[in-house]
Amino acid sequence: MPSGYKFVIADDHPLFRGALKQALSGIADVATILEAGDFEATKALVSANEDVDLVLLDLSMPGASGLSGLISLRGIHSAVPMVVVSAHDDAETIRRALELGASGFISKSASMEDIRAAVMTVLSGGITAPVGIDLGVERDPEISDLIKRLQSLTPQQARVLGMLAEGLLNKQIAYELSVSEATIKAHVSAVLQKLGVDSRTQAVILLSKIGTDPLPAS
Repeated sequence: MPSGYKFVIADDHPLFRGALKQALSGIADVATILEAGDFEATKALVSANEDVDLVLLDLSMPGASGLSGLISLRGIHSAVPMVVVSAHDDAETIRRALELGASGFISKSASMEDIRAAVMTVLSGGITAPVGIDLGVERDPEISDLIKRLQSLTPQQARVLGMLAEGLLNKQIAYELSVSEATIKAHVSAVLQKLGVDSRTQAVILLSKIGTDPLPAS
């Protein structure tokens, strides 16, 4: 394996970031561990570090609502493996995270050894989930349809959708992505078409259905 892994830990609890950092430090060839305490900082780190090897993402950070944060980050850097780390470790949340592009899921109650083993599995190209949990199948037909529609978005379309959810105007999104406003309008039209909605507002409401945490923020 290549030496000098670079990780991003995204969690709003400094103590838990410290615990994750300690777990990751036990992995050979770790060169850099970057930390973010909110979603804005997370996006900035992922955007600025194209050579990052793995992102560990909390679902309940300021600025991100549940799985919508994962969708946005996958749009920014679709090639980097993202592992969701959450106290919401029910089968439904784990399954939806994996279906929406996460390479793994780690429960916040996992041991240091389990965290390290999960990270090593993902670095080796595998998918990891807590053992002993039957992930089952999606029982909500509306959510199942929404996940399929979200899976059909290109990385750039996913990124634009995430920015729509943040309330940015086309002009602001164009500036952020260094493209023309006409390009963004085309992306927005494609996103609305793929999601089967008529307006930006409807798209954001639809995204919030996958984004809402089933429990209070961790």
